[in-house]
Amino acid sequence: MTESDPWDEVSYVISSRYRVETLRRLAEGPATPSLIADETELSIAHVSRALQELRDADLVTLLVSEDRRKGRVYGITDPGLDVWNTIETENML
Repeated sequence: MTESDPWDEVSYVISSRYRVETLRRLAEGPATPSLIADETELSIAHVSRALQELRDADLVTLLVSEDRRKGRVYGITDPGLDVWNTIETENML
């Protein structure tokens, strides 16, 4: 991993308020997309897209089996938590 990688991830997250709010919520603990949508007042469509983008970046993970369609629980990964802590520590929001 190069020195700039964490900053690339920070930049990726903070370039979308949907990714920011979704990661912020998951930093508090695991949640379903509908719970994240309710608590952040974002639409479920935006939360679902943000979750997929964050998952593709290995910042969040699906905690239940892939074939589950309802009640999918997501959690933050260690790299995701590192990115979130950097965002907060450096006052990037």
